Amino acid sequence: MAQTAPEGAPQASGRLAASRLLDVAQAAGVSLRTASRVLNDDPRVAPDTRQRVQEAMLELRFEPDAMARSLRAGTDTAIGFVVESIADPFFAEVIDAVEQEMSRHGRPVLVTSTRRDPEWERDVIGRMMQRRVAGLLICPTSDDHSWLDTRRVPIVLIDRPAPGLSADLVEIDDHRAAFDAVAHLIAHGHRRIAYVGDTPAIPTSAARLRGYRDALAHHGIEVDGQLVHCECATSQAAAEAVSALIGGSRPPAAIPPAAIPPTAILSATTRASLGVVPALHSAGRTDIALVSFGDFPMADALRPAVTVVNHPGHEVGRAAAARLLARLGQPGLPVERIQLPARMIERGSGELRR
Repeated sequence: MAQTAPEGAPQASGRLAASRLLDVAQAAGVSLRTASRVLNDDPRVAPDTRQRVQEAMLELRFEPDAMARSLRAGTDTAIGFVVESIADPFFAEVIDAVEQEMSRHGRPVLVTSTRRDPEWERDVIGRMMQRRVAGLLICPTSDDHSWLDTRRVPIVLIDRPAPGLSADLVEIDDHRAAFDAVAHLIAHGHRRIAYVGDTPAIPTSAARLRGYRDALAHHGIEVDGQLVHCECATSQAAAEAVSALIGGSRPPAAIPPAAIPPTAILSATTRASLGVVPALHSAGRTDIALVSFGDFPMADALRPAVTVVNHPGHEVGRAAAARLLARLGQPGLPVERIQLPARMIERGSGELRR
């Protein structure tokens, strides 16, 4: 025989939420259906109606049951965010911007990192989808994402494309930015320009390396392989590369030093710059011109202050969040590639003349 709840016992969370939402609807002078649409961030609700409902929610201190909502809708309200590393300065900025933007729409953000491990990436994305996140922001790691289905969950890619997956992408023109940085150094009289960056297996790094090579070729300068260090995934590896370039102390496993040291360096990632800059200062070689791809704390306080290609993490995060929110409202939107501008901030190190 079915048991009845004792008098005064709390109602089931879904029934309680529905009852409370009805109070909100009545206070706002709208239907329960309209109040539900506001609660679920439906873009079809008129702005003035949305405001009335939201004000009623605040006045009545309405707190929706997230679990009940996700069960009814088939999805959670949360957004999943899969990045390469939360310790990377660029991704830290992107995460901050995404969280700020999503909080305005009442959507929490679940962040996890892949550590550049394709199997781990697939596992964490699978876990996000199992908990029915409303949408996914992904900085891809593996070279095959054909297993992902944007019909199951809206996806926006950040910083790089995902092979095998047709999805919105927010990025900058890495090739153009690196080309312009090298051209800037050439304009200041430099011809022996070193490159310190990450592995070309990463599309963004490959584009920057290509921009470096193309800029030299455009100005009739032959690429010297001894000046190219493109496997510096950590700041320590970048510092060791600088030691090899300028003939400083280096571990036995490091590659031989360049026969003729560079007069300028393009540091192609923020992580690399955190190794390049201390290495130059420790060796007393601040006479070597430097352009850093990506800004970092205290870069403008050094002497000389570091010239940077501003890789706008906050702008990338805001644009990616806005695109995912738009796709959540209109799932049929055509796939779009959003390319944001990167600009050079001249502070002194990149303007040292040969």
